[in-house]
Amino acid sequence: MALSAPRRRTAIVFASLVLLGGTATGGVAAAAETGAAAAAETGAAAAAAYPCDVKMSAAGRLSAGYYDGTTVVPSTSQVTAAGKEAQCLLQYQGHNPGTIDGIFGRNSQAAAKKFQKGVNYACRTTLAEDGKVGQQTWPYLRRLYC
Repeated sequence: MALSAPRRRTAIVFASLVLLGGTATGGVAAAAETGAAAAAETGAAAAAAYPCDVKMSAAGRLSAGYYDGTTVVPSTSQVTAAGKEAQCLLQYQGHNPGTIDGIFGRNSQAAAKKFQKGVNYACRTTLAEDGKVGQQTWPYLRRLYC
C-alpha cells in the first residue's frame, strides 16, 4: 500500500525527529527519560534487568554470583555488584526489592527493612532496621546465622 505524498512527508519528518533524538520538538529522548523516571518512582517495571540464580553452597551459604563478600553496602545511586547480589538474595528470601537493577533504591530499602525486622524477631537479635545491607545484615541475608 503506497502512502499519499502528505502522509509520506509526515512519516519522513517523524522518522527524522526520532533519529535526531527529538531535537526539533524538545524531545523524544526527554520524553523517554521522563517516562523511565516516572516508572521508577511508581515502582512499575516490566522485567528484571539482571537475572537471579541463587544457589546454596554445601556449607549453607546463599549466593547469586554477583558479589561474594559481606562488607560492601549497596549504592542507592549507581549499579553495583553488591546491589544486584542483595536484591537477588532479598527476592529469594521472599522480600520484593522491585526490579533487579543493582541500584538499591526505595523498594530495595523497604524490602531490606522488612527482612531486618523479620530477622530481629526470629533470631532475637538487634539488627538496625534501616534498610541498609552492611556488615551486620549480609551474614543473615546469606543465611550464615540463625
